[in-house]
Amino acid sequence: MRIPYAVARFNKKVTNPIQRRWAPYLAPWAMVEHVGRKSGTRYSIPVLAWVEGDRLSIVLTYGPTTDWVKNIQAAGRFEIVRKNKRHTVVGPRVIPSDSPDIAKGARIPARGFDYVLNGTILKDQ
Repeated sequence: MRIPYAVARFNKKVTNPIQRRWAPYLAPWAMVEHVGRKSGTRYSIPVLAWVEGDRLSIVLTYGPTTDWVKNIQAAGRFEIVRKNKRHTVVGPRVIPSDSPDIAKGARIPARGFDYVLNGTILKDQ
């Protein structure tokens, strides 16, 4: 399953600006920061992200073909701000939502969707 495109457009214009106020501070919310693969523009989007050790899992509620997912896969890395801390995430890959590689906290929310984005959080540099 994935959320319809009309909902995504509404969230982009209405919900996301509101969520940006708390997402960097209130887990499991987080902000994904990435650069557009064509435009070079910096983007910041609120997501629900779960961490287990150095593993990060984000349930892909709009599916794996959204621009932000394509951007971070093309770059091979992205930044995430979670609990008011910035981290670099490498090796982003889309996996099925029933994969055992998903962070524990994301397993129940992932049941309602087809895909999860997994990556590895680099140790503080």
